[in-house]
Amino acid sequence: MMKQFMERGLELFMFYLLFSIATAAEGAPLNVLLILVDDLKPALGCFGDGRAKTPNIDRLAASGMRFDLAYCNQAVCAPSRFALLLGSHPTSTGLYGLGSRLRELVPDAVTMPQYFAKFGYRTESLGKVFHIGHGNTGDPASFSAAPFHDKVIEYVKPDSTDGGKLTREEAYFENRKFHAVGTLPRGAAWEAPDVPDEAYADGRVAAEAGRRLQAAKQRRASDGTPFFIAVGFARPHLPFCAPRKYWDRIDPAQLPAPAIRVPPIGAPAVAGKTNGELANYKPVPNNGEVSDELRRRLIHGYYASVSFVDAQIGKLLDELRRLELDRETIVVLWGDHGFHLGDHGYWTKHTNYEQANHIPLVIVAPGVTTPHTATRQLAESTDLFPTLAELCGLPVPSVRGRPSPGDGKSPREPQGDPLTVSQPIDGLSLVPVLRDPSKRARDHAFHCFPRAKLGRAIRTERYRLVEWKHVGQPADSAELELYDYETDPHETRNLAAQQPQVVAQLRSILAKYPEAIDPHR
Repeated sequence: MMKQFMERGLELFMFYLLFSIATAAEGAPLNVLLILVDDLKPALGCFGDGRAKTPNIDRLAASGMRFDLAYCNQAVCAPSRFALLLGSHPTSTGLYGLGSRLRELVPDAVTMPQYFAKFGYRTESLGKVFHIGHGNTGDPASFSAAPFHDKVIEYVKPDSTDGGKLTREEAYFENRKFHAVGTLPRGAAWEAPDVPDEAYADGRVAAEAGRRLQAAKQRRASDGTPFFIAVGFARPHLPFCAPRKYWDRIDPAQLPAPAIRVPPIGAPAVAGKTNGELANYKPVPNNGEVSDELRRRLIHGYYASVSFVDAQIGKLLDELRRLELDRETIVVLWGDHGFHLGDHGYWTKHTNYEQANHIPLVIVAPGVTTPHTATRQLAESTDLFPTLAELCGLPVPSVRGRPSPGDGKSPREPQGDPLTVSQPIDGLSLVPVLRDPSKRARDHAFHCFPRAKLGRAIRTERYRLVEWKHVGQPADSAELELYDYETDPHETRNLAAQQPQVVAQLRSILAKYPEAIDPHR
């Protein structure tokens, strides 16, 4: 035991020595600006959507690398953010729910900002970074300073809330009156008042983030402290509330209609969803059915909200450049999951289909990425933890043993060891791809969604396989989905029965993953 302790101590000493030498030789360590956007699908100009008005995100993408095949690990807010900040799949941690509490299920987890803090970074959180609401309180311990919180569900016009009443979705996101949510009024699905940006939370978050960057610049100059700042924007999450000028930028006549408005032929019933989230907003019918006129208005609201958040991101990029921090700061744009806009008849997220899981990912890394580059490397949210660590010259975190979720057992090695974390690291570093977009770090992405059964999915460049079964049950009990995006990009038909060889190949990949933690435990 003493010998192992001394060897570990020598290993840590050598790491710090080499890290100090590298930092001195190459200059100060890079900062990180992590921009998170709620419900943002790749409905962006830089991803080929000519209807979107996103000049600021487009210029960010033009300055670095765009990932055309990036995927979330679960298409709902809280689990997706846990995957990003832990580097772990929901199936590895059991963090599947909106109300899942990190420190109850994985008490010794080391989040990405906590890991960076161990190496001298000041870590800060503004806006929606961890999901707060539905019984979830986030994780303030992850950051060096108290998080700057603001609203997700927010209205300016009194008639949007029946005269200023607490609405159903406000109650969920503010952890209030859960016992009476069904009796509360529904808030409006959109509003478009003539107000300044800071009338809404995203405008205030952008303004505060600018002030935090100014303070970070001063610390950087005085003592060399690098920063890790995570900035989370709420729009285009429902309700689609944005200042009138952003609605006016979008021509609703030019907006797309869903190509397919019914579920895939042959898809199992467990794969479908209701439109319950959408129906919590007026004037959507209680059954979630959307008329053509309402569909056009909702899609207009989504694109207006994207334009609004793009403007806030532009303010951050402008301030970063004004402070001359852009040359020493890694900037990441990440959407927490995609969004159904009526395709398959579905709205919002909560599925294993392409529109709910395909996300925008842009990385700009000074000295590493080349401007105007794009890659078809498959990427997933868990990859960002090891990628950012390597980009900043930190060791890719290793696992010190996986305690069972919620069992409270101590890790096998000292908690102070900065090279290790307690949760499994399921992500892979994408740094080789950032240096050369033709390189490949992985040949598939993994995601999942829990319903009555757990749906685990493999997405390759061409196919998606989804395996729906109860955790621990035999493989032959599964219901399967297979989609070929080369011949059927809109997922019109489940091909699992017609292509058994492809199914077998993809299931062999899925079988290499550890047994999932049961979401119904």
